[in-house]
Amino acid sequence: MNILEFTLIIWLCSLGAGFLGSLTGLGGGVVIVPLLTLFFAVDIKYAIGTALISVIATSSGAAAAYVKEGYTNIRIGMFLEIATTFGALLGAFLTTKLSTSAIAIIFSVVLLYSAYLSNKHREEHLVEAQPNPLATRLRLNGSYPTPEGPQSYFVRGVPLGFSLMFLAGTLSGLLGIGAGAVKVLAMDHAMGLPFKVSTTTSNFMIGVTAATGAGVYLSRGYIDPGLAMPVMLGVLFGSLLGARILVSANTLFLRRIFSGVIFVLALEMIYKGLTGKL
Repeated sequence: MNILEFTLIIWLCSLGAGFLGSLTGLGGGVVIVPLLTLFFAVDIKYAIGTALISVIATSSGAAAAYVKEGYTNIRIGMFLEIATTFGALLGAFLTTKLSTSAIAIIFSVVLLYSAYLSNKHREEHLVEAQPNPLATRLRLNGSYPTPEGPQSYFVRGVPLGFSLMFLAGTLSGLLGIGAGAVKVLAMDHAMGLPFKVSTTTSNFMIGVTAATGAGVYLSRGYIDPGLAMPVMLGVLFGSLLGARILVSANTLFLRRIFSGVIFVLALEMIYKGLTGKL
């Protein structure tokens, strides 16, 4: 296989990862790392660096659109970015201390939870809550557009959400993913944000978090431009295609396919991580 054929295959696989990832809201990063390590024998640290570049690319375009439409809570995003940025620096630092097998096993656990989350039906909801003094002082409460007009919401559980965001940032820097599963747990459940606000705010945040971790990987030489470019372009075009099809697609069927794929990849990574074959 020559370099042109290898690049084309990588691009096509990344296109599929971005397409499925956009339909589930978890992004293509959760597929890119096991795809590169298991099927293309790429060192896991180079695979993580490449995945971080693809996360930055896919986050940038969608984030601008969501901000313009009024769904993203920018104040919450900027506040929680303090936690995720420090977490990303810690995660990127930990890659130099942990073995390849340990990273693979941690990644597999996150994959299994992501598979469960992508297969779980989520609906828009609002938690009835009184204004939280800390959230009010930080002016985190907001509203988002609905067919009936702007819908207000109150933020709760600010310290717990902030702590979970530090964990999300650490996983992002360590594993090269957007850590959407943990961010959903923080904003959806701990802080009581509506579904559309939590997902769009998470998308707004992941590019900054990934850029922080990518800077560390770049300085350590773990980003190969020849590998990162086709992956980034593939995931970007795949996510744009998925966003267009999302309106009419049978998302429940596709979510089940996606969760099945990453479940199998997780088991394979656990096996190879435990047997030292990565």
